[in-house]
Amino acid sequence: MYLIGLTGNIATGKSAVGRMLTELGARVIDADAIAHLVTAKGQPAWLSIGAEFGEGILRPDGEVDRPKLGALVFADPAALRRLEAIVHPAVLERIAELLAQATEPVVVLDAIKLMESGFADLCDAVWVVTCSPEQQLARLMHTRQMSEAEARLRIEAQPPQAEKIARADVVIDNSGRLAQTRRQVAQAWARIPLNPPTPAPRPQSAGTARPRSTACTG
Repeated sequence: MYLIGLTGNIATGKSAVGRMLTELGARVIDADAIAHLVTAKGQPAWLSIGAEFGEGILRPDGEVDRPKLGALVFADPAALRRLEAIVHPAVLERIAELLAQATEPVVVLDAIKLMESGFADLCDAVWVVTCSPEQQLARLMHTRQMSEAEARLRIEAQPPQAEKIARADVVIDNSGRLAQTRRQVAQAWARIPLNPPTPAPRPQSAGTARPRSTACTG
């Protein structure tokens, strides 16, 4: 299995790149989707969130009110750390289970906290998706209906993109059209060493050749 760690700051287009990799045949494990599952009503992390932030953080149906919780924690770094301390262990446990179950030749771990979680050290390659801060802002305001103030809070709560780029094996610039992004993804995919080179056969002296055992060729 070849493991790609896919990361990038909010609204850079990480999910779009993940979909392109799925189309190419990779299995994508989405840490954000897992975070939604482990914080769903009735899950242990859901109970801890209610206890930590109060029942006012829940919707009438009992599920976590994500916009309200996001507005709270992204305005308060200490609150964000408390939330991460609740959610991250459950997410990491589920990711480890899915990685152990994976049978695809290429698996992608899509995680905005790839570096911070330590999973980057386990990956064969780290791919970082980037775009300009102005594009991040516009995308958050357009696709997620955030106010400019809310969008800036989300962007500024994350480490600078340059820190991720410094650790990248592959950088996907998602500043242009999707077709341009797709070409970059395809080019990086083509460089993945899926099949190790086959060793050349050893020459044998005439009259001394024997059948070689394949029992331990692993």
